[in-house]
Amino acid sequence: MKDLKNKIAVITGAAEGIGKAIAVAAATQGMKLVLADISASKLDATVQEFKTNGTEVIGVVTDVASEAAIEHLAHQAFNEFGNVHLLVNNAGVAFTKAAWETTAQDWEWIMGVNLYGVTHALRAFIPRMLANGEEGHIVNTASMAGMISAPALAAYNVSKFGVVTLSEGLYHDLTLRQSKLGVSVLCPSWVNTRIIESERNRDASQRTNVDKLERISAKASANIMKAVQNGLTPEEVAKQVIDAVQANQFYILTHADSHAAVNVRAQDILLNRQPSLMPI
Repeated sequence: MKDLKNKIAVITGAAEGIGKAIAVAAATQGMKLVLADISASKLDATVQEFKTNGTEVIGVVTDVASEAAIEHLAHQAFNEFGNVHLLVNNAGVAFTKAAWETTAQDWEWIMGVNLYGVTHALRAFIPRMLANGEEGHIVNTASMAGMISAPALAAYNVSKFGVVTLSEGLYHDLTLRQSKLGVSVLCPSWVNTRIIESERNRDASQRTNVDKLERISAKASANIMKAVQNGLTPEEVAKQVIDAVQANQFYILTHADSHAAVNVRAQDILLNRQPSLMPI
C-alpha cells in the first residue's frame, strides 16, 4: 500500500510510545486517524495535539483485552470514515518474573492484552476490510521476545511468540484468498518507551511486588530497564513501520543485531543444542 494519503489508520496503544510515533508518521503521510488507548486523559491530549496540527482524527478509549471494546472501536472507525486501510495492533504490556512465579492472573492479563487484543481486532476489522475490497495492511506488534526467549520474561515471550505465529498464519490465510490486505509483524528489540511501567494500568492488588522478586529476576528486570532507556526512539521504529507498509514487507526487525540473534536460535534448534542465552 504505497499511497497512504487520505487513507484511514486505526492504531491501538496510540497515546504514547511506539503507537503515538506510528500515528505521527501516518499523519505525516496524510492519513486520517482513529486512535485507541486505555488511558482516557492521555488519549484526549494526544487527539488534541493531532487536531491542532490539522489531522482528521478521533479517539476511542479502548481496553484491547475486551472483545466488546474492540468491537466498539471497529464500529466507531467504520461509522466515522467508512473504511479502515491500516490496522496497527500495537497495545502491549510486560513484566518480569520467573516462569514459576507468574500467577494465573499474570497470565490472563498479559495474554489478554498482548495476544487476545490482536485476535479480537482481527475478528472485528478484517471482515469489514475485506468486504470493502480496497487495498489495506495489518501491522501486529510483537517483539524480539517473539523470536528469541529471554529470562524473566516467560509470559511476555509466550504472548509475543503467539503474535508472530498468528501473523504468519494470517498472512497465509489472506494470500491464499488473493486478498488485497498485506500483513507485517513488528519485532522491535529495545525501544525507549514506558513498557517496563506497564503495570501502572493494572489493578493495584495484582501488580508485581518488586521487593519479593527472586534475585535473578530482579537483576534481569534492572538490566531490561537499562536496555530500554538506551533503546531506539519510538520515532525510529515508526519510520520502519511506515516503510514496511509501503513496501509490503512482512518481518520488521528494527535492530541491526536482531538477525544474528534469530540465526543463533535457529542453529540451536537445527544442531540440537541447549538454548543460547542472548545478551541484553
